[in-house]
Amino acid sequence: MLNAQKDIVSKLQKDILAWQGFSLPKVNNVNSMGLGPLESAFPNGIFPTGTIHEMLCYTLNNTAATCGLLSGLLASLMAQGGTSIWISTSRKLYPSALGAFGVDAGRFIFIDVQRERDILWVMEEALKCEGLAAVIAEIKEVSFAQSRRLQLAVETSKVTGFLLRNDAKKLGATTCMARWQVTPLPSALEEHMPGVGLPRWQVKLLRVRNGTPGCWNLQWTGDSFLSFDEQLQQETLTTIRQVG
Repeated sequence: MLNAQKDIVSKLQKDILAWQGFSLPKVNNVNSMGLGPLESAFPNGIFPTGTIHEMLCYTLNNTAATCGLLSGLLASLMAQGGTSIWISTSRKLYPSALGAFGVDAGRFIFIDVQRERDILWVMEEALKCEGLAAVIAEIKEVSFAQSRRLQLAVETSKVTGFLLRNDAKKLGATTCMARWQVTPLPSALEEHMPGVGLPRWQVKLLRVRNGTPGCWNLQWTGDSFLSFDEQLQQETLTTIRQVG
């Protein structure tokens, strides 16, 4: 009888999410995040979902660049359905900017807490909800034990978590799958177009569990990522065709 009641409650929770316009993400159905050669750094060449990623942001410029890259990643994760939660004490993200990366800000739940110590608790509870595509938390410090609790939560729910380490002082060991550092690069203007071009980043994977750390230059094309090498190859081919 007890199991039957749990099944009824679980089904009702899923129905309520559907009525509210949130569909459950298809677990482990993200084969590629469109990161090009960067994805080869991960085990089996696949971006690891259902785990925790740590992103270092030492300056406001780093934070803005990281939010941009993360928005592109979320576009792929949220394409499978579900909503995302963003937790912080002083949010650095401008929600409307998500639209530039194909992400609907209306599918986000923003939780602003007053105390830094509450962020990880809220994140842990959120990560236990299978109806989410991702959980992002802006926080300065995280201990090994705290990261372990987050990892245990996602091992059951398969939700992907991101820790944005704003102004991090201590870089001790954690259970996070990867440690990222994103730096903004000058954008490239499209031919004959004035203003600001599409965003570019230098992306470093400082640590990857069972993977290969490295450094890559990426550009957002409007709907996907492109490495600089691929960009140069395309520009060269275009030039050859024009000359020919």
